[in-house]
Formats: sequence, structure tokens, C-alpha cells
Amino acid sequence: MLEIIYELRLFKLFVPDELGGRMTPLPEALQWFEQCSWADGSFGWLVTIGAGGGFFVPYMDASTARRLFSGREAVVAGSGYPSGTARRVEGGYEVSGRWQYCSGSTHATLFTANAYITDESDSSGQKMRSFIFRPEQVDIVRDWTAFGLRATESHTITVDRVFVPEEMTFDLAGKPIHYNDPIYSYPFLPFAQSSFAAVALGIAKHLVEEARRVTDHNREAWGATGRYFSVRNKIKQTEDRWQRAADAFYGCIQQSWNRHVEGLPHTEEQQQEVSRVCKTTASMALACGQALFPYMGIRSVMEDAPINRIWRDLQTACQHSLLVSFDD
Repeated sequence: MLEIIYELRLFKLFVPDELGGRMTPLPEALQWFEQCSWADGSFGWLVTIGAGGGFFVPYMDASTARRLFSGREAVVAGSGYPSGTARRVEGGYEVSGRWQYCSGSTHATLFTANAYITDESDSSGQKMRSFIFRPEQVDIVRDWTAFGLRATESHTITVDRVFVPEEMTFDLAGKPIHYNDPIYSYPFLPFAQSSFAAVALGIAKHLVEEARRVTDHNREAWGATGRYFSVRNKIKQTEDRWQRAADAFYGCIQQSWNRHVEGLPHTEEQQQEVSRVCKTTASMALACGQALFPYMGIRSVMEDAPINRIWRDLQTACQHSLLVSFDD
């Protein structure tokens, strides 16, 4: 599966062409994330996370970005949570920390993580900076034991007093320092939320299709009681609901992207609307599983049943905090 990703450059959807990437507008990239997630949840999640690492390119030193991202297999794993500390030393920083849920940890060619600089502060508190680690600097704690998205290798990483030179650091709170593709100036939160919502859409679509396959396989056994036609009707209703949500999602993102490309600023209200649509989309995707899974028969509770794996992947993907509404 990694070979397919490398061949299609799916980890490089947001990497400049001159670095071997295939720079892609956000709405088109989301279609890729959905389709990959439809094929397999872990596959889609890894493509989405890996491609998202390209967002960091314009914040890095230009020569560093070229060196790190030009390779055919270049891909980032890491964490945005600032669970590390850094101390300034001659030529760079000494960094220690522990970061959870680093998807793609076992095939990453570089790792990024955020840490607070312990000996520097401003009026708002400690300064945070992003650090780039080489694989040999990182210890992988193989603790990803989730019941879904198992193949994402979303393990914890640790570093202990690792030296990171200045050119292997960057500041995501600042402005991009080179490359001016529109994706790099698109607000990061809507970018991340729409990416994960597309994953949820793809997995949910696969679940609906697999539910139809399971139902048709049991037509003879279920038909005498009317169960077959009842479940088929539920599938059709769920499929229609999925399509309405997908249309609303892509319509919202396309409108937001068009405004951005035209140079119009995103107001706080507009960003909140994108966030709301993404969360609603994920909620709908999760509801697809809840609507159909109970009717798939006792075989569906077995871990080796395809629909069981799809259902577990869907539950896991939609557990991401960026897709959960805490306002209710």
C-alpha cells in the first residue's frame, strides 16, 4: 500500500512541484482523502495525515524543506500537542518530550512535534516552537492498541535531550516564509477539520456499500420474514442521507476555497460555519454506522467480518476531537 502512495505521490498533495510534489487544491485533495478512506480506513487516514505534513513546508528553512521533502518516500509523522520542552543551546535546542498518536510512525522519514522553550517567555507565557527530528533520534513506543484504524501505527514517540539545530525548527504561529500556494495561507483549523471529515465520509460510504452486500447475500434467508426488504429500505434511506451530507460538505468547502483563492479574508463567522459543517458531516457519517450495523446479523460482531472492521474504523476516526461538538 505504501508503494501505491509513493507512486501516486499521495503524501505530497500539498508539497510544491519543484520538491517532487503534486500541489493540489483543497477540494480536490478532500476527494482523494474520501476515496482512499472508502478503499480502507487506515489507508485513507495515513494518506490524509501524511499529506497534511506538506502544510509545514513553507514555514521551514528553504534548504531544509528541499532536503527533507524531495525524496520519493518523504512523509511526516508527529503531533501538534506541545508535550515537550526545549532549552536553547549553541546552534539550536536540546529537546525532550513524549507525544502520543503519531500516525505513520513506522514509515515516517521525519517527525515534527511542538515543545515549549523553557528559558524564554513573553507577556502571554512560554514560547512554543515546532521541532523536526530525524527517525534515528526518536524512540517509538508501540502503544497504539485501538480497536479501529489499527494499521495506522499511531504510536507514541519520545526524545530525550536530543539536539535539534536551528534550521530544523519552525514557527507555525508566524507567516509562511516561502512558497505562496493558496493552501498554505488557508486557515489551518478548517483545513484539518475538512480533511478528517472527508475520511469519515469515505469510511461511511464503504460501510453503506458493505451493508448492501451483506443484505443481498442473506436475501434468501431473510426474505421469508420481510427482513430483507426492511433492511434494504434502511440502507436506501441511509445512502440518501449520506449523499445530502456529502453535497453540503463539498459545497461549503468549495465556497470557502473560492473565497480564499479570490483573496477574500475568512471572517471568524465563516470559519465557524466550515467547522460546523465538518462536525455535522462526521456526525452523519457516524450515524450511518449506528443506523445499519445493528441489522447486519450475528456474523457482523466477529472481528474478521469486513463490516465489523469498517464500523470500528469509522468509530475511531470520528473520535478525533476536531470532529466532536462540545456545545450540546
